[in-house]
Amino acid sequence: MFAEIYLQMHVPAHLNTSAAGVRDYLPTLPLPHFQVLHEGATMTTCNATGHPSFFILQGIPGMEDKHRWISIPFSSMYFITVLGNCTILFTISTERSLHKPMFLLLCLLALTDLGMSTTTVPKALCIFWFGQSEISYEGCLVQLFFIHSISAMQSAVLTTMAFDRYVAICKPLHYATILSNSRIGLLGLVSLVRATLFILPMPILLQHEAFHANHAIQTTYCEHMAVVKTVCVDTTVNRTYGLAVALLVVALDISAIASSYALVIQAIMRLSSKEAHHKAVNTCTTHICVMLISYTPSLFSFLTHRFGRGIPPHVHTILGNLYFLVPPMLNPIIYGVKTKEFWNQVTKYGFWMKGPITISHSQKLV
Repeated sequence: MFAEIYLQMHVPAHLNTSAAGVRDYLPTLPLPHFQVLHEGATMTTCNATGHPSFFILQGIPGMEDKHRWISIPFSSMYFITVLGNCTILFTISTERSLHKPMFLLLCLLALTDLGMSTTTVPKALCIFWFGQSEISYEGCLVQLFFIHSISAMQSAVLTTMAFDRYVAICKPLHYATILSNSRIGLLGLVSLVRATLFILPMPILLQHEAFHANHAIQTTYCEHMAVVKTVCVDTTVNRTYGLAVALLVVALDISAIASSYALVIQAIMRLSSKEAHHKAVNTCTTHICVMLISYTPSLFSFLTHRFGRGIPPHVHTILGNLYFLVPPMLNPIIYGVKTKEFWNQVTKYGFWMKGPITISHSQKLV
């Protein structure tokens, strides 16, 4: 709109006002505030001098009047997430009997769950409760980095957990030598380095782009593609790199997980004891549930950001937020219910424990 007014003020009346005529005349015009887009694109106001000082997070578009009500399930699920994952971290760190590779991996998963939800949910609640929709440019890029790096690290942790189940079931005699506590710590460090190296170029590439004057983001958090859509120049490099990283991480990790469980299923089929068969299936079911809960909303959010143009913005935003709420909330519940050894230790600190059992002199211990 402003670009059209500017052209009407400076282009002579006798000049051909077609796209070609205006393009031929544009190099002679002083354009301190406007940048010409590539041919075929719509002219728009572009901040050619650099990045904006802040972005506007619009929350859930079209449902602004319901933000207070939406905040109730958001805050409730976030409270359960923090309580459940902190319980996991406290219980495993204080009980030496749980200092085993499987439970150390559960600690890493709890840390990624806490990081994922805490990076996004508090800001969403500030938008819902106080209308604080502004986020600084630097803060937006930092949030973008943590969202995607923690997501990549969580995927690596799930892959390691699948390998842990493979070793426990297929090579039980070598479990202690293949997966020691120190090696779990090393794998966690490798996961962190991998996530950092893959994701760090995303905000770095955005540092050199020019953004629309209307720098509004139709969601509650700064996701890579949502920020890229506010750029007013060619974003082929940003889009290609984001897509390549996502496909590479998901393809590598899901392939490793699928291979591990293919071998696990073969080993389970060869078990003759029904009790051993049941125990192996029960152990794997827990991890499979966590994987489905984690990967399903993540893949859906990724695909809709790039290809779901027909999905209403409020539906897309709500489903995207569920990725940061549902898996972190359910993971501690699933492991607490399905893992008997962990649950027995948790109940030592619970208020629901029964009082001490007294045995009379006439009773015998069985």
